[in-house]
Amino acid sequence: MVDTSIHSVPLGKILFDTFGGFPRALPLDRASKGQILDFQDVIVPIASPVYGDSDDLSWLEDGDLVMGYVSGEKAFAYPINVLNLHEIVNDEIDGVPLLVTYCPLCFSGVVYHRELDGRLLTFGNTSALYQSDLVMYDHQTGSYWFQVAGEAVVGTLTGSRLKLLPSTTMFWGEWKRLYPETRLLTGTAQSPRAFDGGRYRRGFPGNFQDQINKGRFIFPVDEEKLDDRLDKGEIVLTVEVGDAATAFPLGIIGDGAVNHQVGGQPVVVFARAGSRAVGAFSPVVDGRRLTFDYREDTESFFDRETGTRWDEAGRGVSGSLAGAQLPRLDTRRAFWFSIAIALPKVEVYLP
Repeated sequence: MVDTSIHSVPLGKILFDTFGGFPRALPLDRASKGQILDFQDVIVPIASPVYGDSDDLSWLEDGDLVMGYVSGEKAFAYPINVLNLHEIVNDEIDGVPLLVTYCPLCFSGVVYHRELDGRLLTFGNTSALYQSDLVMYDHQTGSYWFQVAGEAVVGTLTGSRLKLLPSTTMFWGEWKRLYPETRLLTGTAQSPRAFDGGRYRRGFPGNFQDQINKGRFIFPVDEEKLDDRLDKGEIVLTVEVGDAATAFPLGIIGDGAVNHQVGGQPVVVFARAGSRAVGAFSPVVDGRRLTFDYREDTESFFDRETGTRWDEAGRGVSGSLAGAQLPRLDTRRAFWFSIAIALPKVEVYLP
């Protein structure tokens, strides 16, 4: 049970979704212990995930979005339509305890390392929102976590932050092209094909981003926390190096290679508007810093120093650096309003 005597945000700002009950939003400081427990995992998190082949979900189309995670030579895809209904995946891949998270209300896809100070944490769903973003809880202490920030905001772990890991989001067709041997989240150990049902065909409304831009949030957001440097619903990729963070607005970048610095370190962002593909990498290979351009005629990325052609996954495809892999950087992807609230000191890249 969460210890509500310790918190870094007002308890009244954490609102339980009563899923059609009255009131629709119940503040944490007005909820009984019984209600808090009843709300836990109404949105069922995924434990013991099972992965199948790329054709194992009959409804998944090339134009559907997936979150992607890469471990060495292995690639794993998490369909957004599945995450819409589950939001949390507890997993372990190649010895790394992963927490794959997604909140449909702020389009926030983030992957974390779920070990904190040597302690393995398992996460569930509180059914609550803070600033219209998912609030998770950990089974070990009951602490509440602000998803997009990866920060505990209520309970004994208040102030703790989970380690961010690299991830990406793009259309399924593009992910398959980049990673033809990808594994695909299809179910759980109890039901390996659980996610092949018809209810997973449904995505989010197509005009949802426009509603966010107009300030029509599903749950309350503090106006004073909003940041007008970008539209509220602008999708941004936030690249983090140490304590520094820079948000790259995808609608402004379009197709392009952005050579930039974050926290004094060189970074490059590869973006393709048509496939929604975007990734952030260190542009240093064998101690040599590279500079990149996107060429529309070939729809590819090239470095100026060697002329090597690179794909959206940061891999050298042809040229003297063919076979090289640019190191992936830690990222969060979400609507701008939620990034600005989670990371108030974030810088914004504008060309």
